[in-house]
Amino acid sequence: MDEIVIKVENLGKRYRIGQYVGYSTLRESLTNLFSAKFRSNHNGGHPNKGNQYIWSLKDISFEVKRGEAVGIIGRNGAGKTTLLKVLSRITEPTEGHAQIRGRVGSLLEVGTGFHPELTGRENIYLNGAVLGMKKREIDRKFEEIVEFASVRPFIDTPLKRYSSGMQVRLAFSVAAHLEPEILLVDEVLAVGDFEFQKKCLGKMEEVTGGGRTVLFVSHNMGSIASLCPKTILLEQGHLVMHGDTNEIIEQYVSSGIDSCGEVTWDDPTTAPGNHKVRLQAVRIKSKGNVTNDVMIDEDICVEIDYWNLSENAILYTGINLRDKMNSIIFGSANWPSANLIKDEWAKKPRPVGIFRSTCVIPANFLNDDFYYIDVNIADQWNQWQTKGTKMVISFMVHDSGEMKKEVSGEWGGVIRPKLSWSTEYLGDNSEISARRK
Repeated sequence: MDEIVIKVENLGKRYRIGQYVGYSTLRESLTNLFSAKFRSNHNGGHPNKGNQYIWSLKDISFEVKRGEAVGIIGRNGAGKTTLLKVLSRITEPTEGHAQIRGRVGSLLEVGTGFHPELTGRENIYLNGAVLGMKKREIDRKFEEIVEFASVRPFIDTPLKRYSSGMQVRLAFSVAAHLEPEILLVDEVLAVGDFEFQKKCLGKMEEVTGGGRTVLFVSHNMGSIASLCPKTILLEQGHLVMHGDTNEIIEQYVSSGIDSCGEVTWDDPTTAPGNHKVRLQAVRIKSKGNVTNDVMIDEDICVEIDYWNLSENAILYTGINLRDKMNSIIFGSANWPSANLIKDEWAKKPRPVGIFRSTCVIPANFLNDDFYYIDVNIADQWNQWQTKGTKMVISFMVHDSGEMKKEVSGEWGGVIRPKLSWSTEYLGDNSEISARRK
């Protein structure tokens, strides 16, 4: 079990700004080769002249032992997917090296390793052959793969007819069941539904229990914490921490807390949204002040400012509240059926201009911890109009100390509401016994 199966030393990956870094067909590769030669000839023999570069990974070193499940976390652009691509031999490193001992199965993007013109059945055998398996080995696993993926009615349908969710189910099932010694899984599982994600986590636990190794990239801290005892934290291409998962999640979450409790967008042409509506600001307020640090016994006001760019638009505003594990605690919107009060602009056409929607989270509702908020705005057909606003702002709730004086240890759970309790005297023991007779 102490055998090292992944050893990464001083790994770096550099891209030229503007360079396409996805997966290429043979035709695209030849075209790119010709284009590079053409550019070289027209740059006076200096193909790098004037080019700008960015390091997606820089000086990464770590080891993973056989049978370990290791999480990889970090914000968008931290280099998580690039690292898995290098380990999968999809991308060549610019410097350093990675030694891998064992057969690698990877699930990095929808459709990766699949041929869209081939059927589901043919793709299963194709993937098995790529992994170096014999046909009889694939035959033995075939029914289990199809059953897990829940694609039996479509198994002889070309993959290009599959939805993205069906492709992910089949791809994960193939990667997990064809017995790779090392399984690399990216956030692509988020495409699947909740029940399938639970199945995948269970399967990955089974894989590690069987002595195989898993590297798992996810923004869902709950999934990382439940599956991976160890985690790697990446930040702007650098390895920040590698060790105990709970400690690293605490570090990751605390580093993301906003300094002022407000996020603003000054330019309506680039703010999150579209031609109908765009966000201008999101802020957290407590006792009338903008803050990212609120007391447990104070109301929390979430203010959302936005530009309505379409005359007579009917809009609805909503939020999701997430805990530090990225799990949604609750969702709320100003739809009339979900609102405790009457919103003046509910179901009402609006003039072009700036609007502010405010949601109040009552005092003594949340436990003391870190929280994130997703913000979105929908039109009258309940189509969300603003994208890129997941976990757009964060805040921390602090205990006032009143309840902790009476309770030893920490209160469990995400919410901590004050509920109504009462006690009454029912009589002494003899009276109670007489009543029962």
